[in-house]
Amino acid sequence: MGTRHIANPTRLTLDEEVSQLDVWLVHGKVHVVGTDGPARIEVRRVGHKGLTVTQANGNLSIRHDVPNGIWPLSLWWLGRRGWSTDVIIAVPPTTATSLTVINGDAVASGLRQGATVDVTSGSIAMMGLGGQVRAKTVSGAIEAVGISGELTMQTVSGEISLAGSSAEQVYARTISGAITCDLDNPRAFVVHLDTVSGSITVRVPEDANLRVDLAAASGSVRSAFAQVPTTNGMGRQRATGQIGAGTGRLRASAVSGTVSLLAGPASESDEPPPHPEETTGPTTGGDAT
Repeated sequence: MGTRHIANPTRLTLDEEVSQLDVWLVHGKVHVVGTDGPARIEVRRVGHKGLTVTQANGNLSIRHDVPNGIWPLSLWWLGRRGWSTDVIIAVPPTTATSLTVINGDAVASGLRQGATVDVTSGSIAMMGLGGQVRAKTVSGAIEAVGISGELTMQTVSGEISLAGSSAEQVYARTISGAITCDLDNPRAFVVHLDTVSGSITVRVPEDANLRVDLAAASGSVRSAFAQVPTTNGMGRQRATGQIGAGTGRLRASAVSGTVSLLAGPASESDEPPPHPEETTGPTTGGDAT
């Protein structure tokens, strides 16, 4: 296909194989879905700046071309000056994907080989992703459903929610916002949740195998597990203990807010828990900025 400039709403079907997708938008909405069949692009709306689509050697790039010398953060207000875009992209589920949106929303679903989603101002929604999954936004919410593998989520100002997850490793951090985490996987062995100003609510199966450490500097800690009792000391509440074999670790801390540990239904799986080596932090994520 080579390179093509898109100036009007259009639909494209790509004959060549796609193994890597890179999307970079100044302003708008992008929805990427992993599905069978050839890669397809539907541009529902495009500003007068247009889009550039490039395909070569298995790599598919869809981006706004920004003039040299423009500071990236200044693109927040430039987003309303001809850059507004709404695009849906279908690629094979094995496509490694990177999405960047300066001002807008990003949705990713059905991708099994990992995804990186970075939004400056706007929301992120992820469904049915696997592999190494990373999501980061400065101002906006992150919602994740049905994630497996390793998941890292970071916000500066916004809520983080995770549901129906079988992820074995979960890292979530927000400066200002709540974290809600519902883990279905009793074999999750690393769960780290942190907020500066906000509450944390985490639910794990009653047959989980976790060493638990919950803390709130200015707030309260609540635990539904008798094995994880709550204590008070020096104005700080804490709950520590072990659920099951304790092969994994759950750590949740809030500077100002409530930390709650809830008990979910037991797993139906008879597989024994793994015995992973101790992990102290995310392998792919970093601190929120």
